[in-house]
Parts: sequence; C-alpha cells; structure tokens
Amino acid sequence: MARLKVTQIRSEIGGKQNQRDTLRSLGLKRIGDIVVKEDRPEIRGMVKTVTHLVTVEEVD
Repeated sequence: MARLKVTQIRSEIGGKQNQRDTLRSLGLKRIGDIVVKEDRPEIRGMVKTVTHLVTVEEVD
C-alpha cells in the first residue's frame, strides 16, 4: 500500500479552527514537521482541508 509523506510548510496561525484541528490530527505541530501516513481516503480528505499549509509526496 502506498504511503503519503506530509510536511507542514506554513503556520496555522490565523487559520480556522477546523484547519488547526486537522493539522493536529495529522500529527503536525510546527513548521517543518513531517509525518508518514497510509494513503487512505480519510487522510486524503484531511490533507485537502489544509492543502495550502502542507506539501504531500507519495513514498513506498
């Protein structure tokens, strides 16, 4: 199964509460944090919510 490498590149300051909560759910706390998650529809949806704050790469 493919995996997604999600990196936070922008701050959550000034964002909506649901965006802040989504970053926390992904495991991101500060700029430069990186998490690797399974490529599932739930994760894709969370990434779509904060697409302007993160970068996403597919890894094996």
